[in-house]
Amino acid sequence: MQAVQLVLGDPVYAAGLRDALTRTGPWSIAFRNAPDPSQCCVLVLDEEAFERMARPLAHPERVVLITRTDPPQLSEAWDAGIVSVVSEEDPPGTVLLAIMAAALRVSRLQAVMPVDGASSAPAPGGSIAPAGKGSRAKSLKSG
Repeated sequence: MQAVQLVLGDPVYAAGLRDALTRTGPWSIAFRNAPDPSQCCVLVLDEEAFERMARPLAHPERVVLITRTDPPQLSEAWDAGIVSVVSEEDPPGTVLLAIMAAALRVSRLQAVMPVDGASSAPAPGGSIAPAGKGSRAKSLKSG
């Protein structure tokens, strides 16, 4: 099960995002007032939470920043190394894709982190499904 921390000032938006995540698979979702970067998980942050984080960010590839499309804010995110930046106006599906992409990066990060003195290389062609959820093809129904 992939862990996600939601550090969002808007409780209605956070609850909607939590509901959308629970419909996509087995996620361990924690609401937090401040991010805990010591946990190896996806960090979904709003601008305020991002501003409170110490720099340089540890593993910025696991951060999903929800922000305004303001050039200075985007530049700050880029400089911090964040690769998943979505707009406050983006549809929920776009935000979910960013979270799934960050979850894939966290899974690869976990694969290369030493465990009892051993490390392993990330598996090529990994799935973006949350950990514990098999990769199953689903048919699409038109209509």
